[in-house]
Amino acid sequence: MEPYAALGIIGGSGLYRLGGLKNVRNVDLETPFGKPSSALRVGEIHGTAIAFLARHGEGHRLSPSEVPYAANVHAMKQIGVQRLVSISAVGSLAERISPRSFVVPDNIIDRTIGRRRTFFDDGIVAHVSMADPFCATLSKAVTIAARIGGLPVSSAGTYVCIEGPQFSTRAESNLFRSWNASIIGMTAMPEARLAREAEICYACLAMVTDFDVWHESEEHVSVDAVLANLFAMTGAVDSIVSTLAGNAFEECQHQCGQALEGAILTDPVHISVTARDKLDVIAGRYLSGQDQVL
Repeated sequence: MEPYAALGIIGGSGLYRLGGLKNVRNVDLETPFGKPSSALRVGEIHGTAIAFLARHGEGHRLSPSEVPYAANVHAMKQIGVQRLVSISAVGSLAERISPRSFVVPDNIIDRTIGRRRTFFDDGIVAHVSMADPFCATLSKAVTIAARIGGLPVSSAGTYVCIEGPQFSTRAESNLFRSWNASIIGMTAMPEARLAREAEICYACLAMVTDFDVWHESEEHVSVDAVLANLFAMTGAVDSIVSTLAGNAFEECQHQCGQALEGAILTDPVHISVTARDKLDVIAGRYLSGQDQVL
């Protein structure tokens, strides 16, 4: 019997452990989509069962394009996670959003080009709605948790997700600003897409480490500056997660848990046993008991 966790936390750059997690054990999982970035650290905070995963692996071994996003989200679903919070380092695209502040975005522009974007392949086609990629109910809870701690947080904004691993050019940065985007990062996609397909409520807590290169009065983005700001903010992340875990979760008002209803277009008679088995954790309740190809 695998351990159960109600809340999942995926830690990005600079966040490889979660402070305050008690009764911890490491859980190594296999998924039909490969191994996750790292073992899941499963424990509890204020009685809430939590699973933590280091997105870039132990020692930060994986670039944004190398992260096994499908395996990570599948592993969270596998142990029962219903609410998933992504902790991500980002750059600011707006004067009003300063380094060492937080943003809980409400939309995404996806500029990635080489990543697995869906669980559905090998003979199964599904189209889920991505109009609002973040769960508004969970995002509100994350914002409230940050504000309870007196932390500077913006409760909306558009996240531009680029492929990386390089930072953007000045021309790209100014283009994204012309789109009224608020922050720029490298990991929210396809994570948000996969969480939606897995019917998991998904929210992002973005740590602003720098002004992107559009800001001519600031130094260009550097790893040293990013890391200095990241390390200054990780303690605040622990506090936010602790507050979030200690509060009662509101029921999702946005049908995240029914995202696959009506989304699978493939005729059941053309779905093989192998394909069904591969997607059992993600979509088993929609595929079981139907006529199938052997």
